[in-house]
Amino acid sequence: MSIKALIADDQPQISEVLRLYSQKEGYETRVAKDGQEALALFDSFKPDVVLLDVMMPKVDGFEVCRRIRAQGDTPVIMITARGEDFEKIMGLDIGADDYIVKPFSPEEVMARVRAVLRRLNRDGQPDSAIRLGSLSVNLTLYEASVSGEPLALTKKEMELLYTFVQSPNRVFSREKLLSDLWGYDYLGDVRTVDSHVKRLRAKLDAHPHPDWAIATVWGVGYKLEVLHES
Repeated sequence: MSIKALIADDQPQISEVLRLYSQKEGYETRVAKDGQEALALFDSFKPDVVLLDVMMPKVDGFEVCRRIRAQGDTPVIMITARGEDFEKIMGLDIGADDYIVKPFSPEEVMARVRAVLRRLNRDGQPDSAIRLGSLSVNLTLYEASVSGEPLALTKKEMELLYTFVQSPNRVFSREKLLSDLWGYDYLGDVRTVDSHVKRLRAKLDAHPHPDWAIATVWGVGYKLEVLHES
């Protein structure tokens, strides 16, 4: 079964380039010229990956991403002509898997598509939750809880937490987390990891967890530290 790619961009020359390169990869491809059409095609075409422009008529890319993410974990790569940090962080916060700024190399976009599909290969996902003391994380269902209380995490926060829980007490550098969670050699600002960890900590700290904590290893990165055996 071939990979299905949905391309949503109101600039025909860009969508056509992405369509040609996607077809070269062997993907079955559909193109939407605005956000409303993108949502309709998402429901009918059921793509495996979405290349999504931010500034589109009718419904903007951020809102399209929110609605896609509300339905599941289909990978979304957002594309924009603007690269300000606040837009990048906003896109990632609402559940985008990656973010690329125009002008871009089509080969780079395809490399990122391949990377995100490899990372989210359904056959490679675990079938059961990992537990660490009061913490439970299930990446298959994208569910997490502390002492049975559900956590409202974004997709990236869930993946970050799962990475920590898989290897308690292991120190992860910011660069390693960026590479593993975004699936390519990330060239942006490592503050992306810091902002995600800050928001994840705030959500975790809303629930008592004396047996573990996300610790900062100054000058290196982060780890999930086991404070004592529960």
